Amino acid sequence: MCTYNGASFLAEQLDSFERQTYRNWTLYVSDDGSQDNTLDILQTFRIKMGADRVHMSKGPKRGFVANFLSLACRTDIDADFFAWSDQDDIWRGAKLERALAWLEGVPDSSPALYCGRTELIGESGVSCGYSPRFSLPPHFSNALVQSIGGGNTMVFNRAARDLLLEAGDRVDVPCHDWWAYLLVSGAGGEVHYDPEPMLLYRQHDDNLIGGNSGWSARLKRLPLIFQGRFCRWNDQIINALEAMYHRLSPEHQVTLARFKDARTQKLFSRILGFQRAGIYRQTLFGNLGLILVVLLKKI
Repeated sequence: MCTYNGASFLAEQLDSFERQTYRNWTLYVSDDGSQDNTLDILQTFRIKMGADRVHMSKGPKRGFVANFLSLACRTDIDADFFAWSDQDDIWRGAKLERALAWLEGVPDSSPALYCGRTELIGESGVSCGYSPRFSLPPHFSNALVQSIGGGNTMVFNRAARDLLLEAGDRVDVPCHDWWAYLLVSGAGGEVHYDPEPMLLYRQHDDNLIGGNSGWSARLKRLPLIFQGRFCRWNDQIINALEAMYHRLSPEHQVTLARFKDARTQKLFSRILGFQRAGIYRQTLFGNLGLILVVLLKKI
């Protein structure tokens, strides 16, 4: 778990850890310099649960992506499975048990990532909808243009963690969760998207990343296309993936090369290149948006 001035909702998240039906968990918290009561709340929980189950440390203070990756890359944290957590959500009681039921069916040698849909809640905890329900299979060709699961839903095995560890905590990527999806799918690992929400995802003004659904969110993203943010994000992920090229499967090495090459081509060759790479998003509107950025050469 990564924290930063999260006192408003932190206790509810910690309580949801305590209610997990899977009991064999240990919490590692990286705090990025909170100035509110976050550390006091964590210390109270540490006393309640025991110092062997709750560990607190100082974060790198380079933003939330670096904070999460710094935790994932700590070699002193040894486990068979790992889960990222935000500071203001609420986990359903069976979240870990459900994720592990799938993960334990994957061979230890294969990178595996569980993620899923979320129920959205407001500051008061009242439900205000759900994240989109995706139905297309997770795949590297999807991961290149979309992250299907928030980091707050992700649980992954040791082999997936080893990929993150090799890439390092200073890799320049837009989001840690998108990076995990890219790495695991790119390496030929297994990704499971759970359509049953196992997490209450709180929406409020301090969210760094929100639910990202609905027409309001789509309209807010339109200016980003013309500002070149998607292009910059793709520059980042291509550079990061090329540094891990030796870990990509042969099939996905070809896909990455086609994706990279198509971005710089003239219109017809650009369209053809993305088609050959098999790039897709999970929804009709998502794919219409993808077509738009390809036509405008903003990808």
